[in-house]
Amino acid sequence: MSEFLEICMLISFGFSWPLNVLKSYRARTTKGKSLAFLCLIVAGYMCGIVSKLVAPTEPKWYVLFFYILNMTMVIADLLMYVRNDRLDKAAQASENK
Repeated sequence: MSEFLEICMLISFGFSWPLNVLKSYRARTTKGKSLAFLCLIVAGYMCGIVSKLVAPTEPKWYVLFFYILNMTMVIADLLMYVRNDRLDKAAQASENK
């Protein structure tokens, strides 16, 4: 039962990350985003992946799939953050001219 609930949690998070990446892409700004938060989420998913790999029982690959998928989405949002930060800096530079 605990694995089922864990998968439900990962799926619910998994539905929200693509929407967040799309929002970041469309917004073209880092306003309202936190780099520290995104890094902590990636670290959390990494810990979840490692915990499944070092468990005394055989790793549950279907659960690992969802951890990796979600972490990939957060990394995509991190890349959008970097892109949007560059756009913010370019906009700021053009305003200062």
